Parts: sequence; structure tokens; C-alpha cells
Amino acid sequence: MFEATLDKPANLLKIVYTGRVPAAEASACAEKIRTLLNDIQPGFRMLTDLRGLESMDLGCVPFIENVMDWCDDAGIDEVVRIIPDPHKDIGLNIMSLFHYRRGVQIVTCQTIEQAKAALML
Repeated sequence: MFEATLDKPANLLKIVYTGRVPAAEASACAEKIRTLLNDIQPGFRMLTDLRGLESMDLGCVPFIENVMDWCDDAGIDEVVRIIPDPHKDIGLNIMSLFHYRRGVQIVTCQTIEQAKAALML
């Protein structure tokens, strides 16, 4: 399951993945994010929360890569990820090298408190 929301005042895109995420769900999430990016300002930040993630199908990768590319095109400045279990890092750090331009700050946290501190929320 996923939840994607935009906090306009904070210029913050939030994505939460929970449970088991099949490719079809990742596709729906990508389309939702594509719509949200129409209302975002360059210099935005993104919070990706994987605390509740159990597993993600390998077929999700192209959709995640698309989201990264779209966010890069929209002018993302910072990515903060909550990944409490390093084994649940679904390759985001490696994909980031190829889908975000230089200068995009990427922070990986283990807790929501660390993420809030990184985002200064």
C-alpha cells in the first residue's frame, strides 16, 4: 500500500509505503506523484517512509526510477528516507546515483524523529 501527499506550505512531497507493494501499486503511486508534482515548487523536498514496508516487487523498480526522474526534472533539492532496517533499502541509494542530478542532498534515517530533524519540521 502507498500514500502520497503534498504539503504545499512546506513544499514537501511525502510518500509512505506499507505492507507488500506489487508493481501495479507502484504504478498507481507513480501516477499520483506525477499529478502532485504539477503543484510543487522547484527546491522541494521529499520524505519517503519505508517503516511499514514488508516487501516490494522487483517490478516496482521502473516506476520508482520514473518518480526519481520526474522529481529531478521538477527541481528536487533534498530527499529524506526513513529506512529502519537496512535490508529493506530496495536499492534507492544506487538508483539515486543515476536518476538525481548532482547536488540533490540525500539523507537516510532510521527513525521519524531523525527525519523530522533532517527536514527541520
